[in-house]
Amino acid sequence: MTHSALILRAQVVQAIRQFFVERGFLEVETPLLIPANAPEDYIDPIAALPSWQLQTSPEICMKRLLCRGHQRIFQISHCWRADERGARHLSEFTMLEWYRADADYHDLMKDCDGLLRQVAQQCTADGRFIRFGQKIDPMAKWEHISVQEAFLRFAQADALSSVKNGLFDELLVSHIEPGLEHFGVPVILTDYPAELAALARLKADNPRYAERFELYLAGLELANGFSELNDPQEQRLRFEESNQRRSAAGRPVLPLPERFLNELSAMPPSAGIALGVDRLVMLVAGADTIDDVVAFRPEEL
Repeated sequence: MTHSALILRAQVVQAIRQFFVERGFLEVETPLLIPANAPEDYIDPIAALPSWQLQTSPEICMKRLLCRGHQRIFQISHCWRADERGARHLSEFTMLEWYRADADYHDLMKDCDGLLRQVAQQCTADGRFIRFGQKIDPMAKWEHISVQEAFLRFAQADALSSVKNGLFDELLVSHIEPGLEHFGVPVILTDYPAELAALARLKADNPRYAERFELYLAGLELANGFSELNDPQEQRLRFEESNQRRSAAGRPVLPLPERFLNELSAMPPSAGIALGVDRLVMLVAGADTIDDVVAFRPEEL
């Protein structure tokens, strides 16, 4: 990482912090070492102490803070996920997460719009991000596309059917994300099939889909947000189903975050989102790989 890239990364983190503090969010710090993460089908935590794990996301503890009455909170935190390495992935990476009580995923979309505009204005020369030489203008009107619309448009396939026949992820990578590469503005891909939103609230008018969205810039996934599920019985069932799928796929069954489940009924209607800080710095710097925006690559340690 060059000296100029290190400075730019610090400027991005400062712009993020300023954005949330100015809007009345409380910056919090929660433990990095926890007894249980939220079980997810394809995310494997890294074991640390016996029977404990490094966090894959700070969401469990941050949601417990919502349950205890905190209204607006954010955190910039290190996270760990096993066996993730590539041009856009590191096993240890930096995540920004923020949560709002009495809100839904539409409020998070507005937050994303304001955050990216502020970062672009403060940290880029012309107010635009760069991905493989392509300019992305966050000041222009953003695109909002439903998952179903994207599947029909770019893959000529039905999203719900693609989940059932096991082709959803393959089509997302081979057709949908390449289809989003050519937009010169940020794209919000919204309303995911219910099976792909283990912690999200389902849409009241169409429970086949969840109130979940992902934010893309030139085909690069930057953030994943949703209206939070706050029914502890339903959440336990979804965790158990995820573990069943993990077992069927030959992955280890994960412990459930019992204290989170015990507190969940106290959570008000809320929304939360995770945004990859390293990837945001990539977009600001116009870097092709995540290696260009971290102080040390794993191979250097």
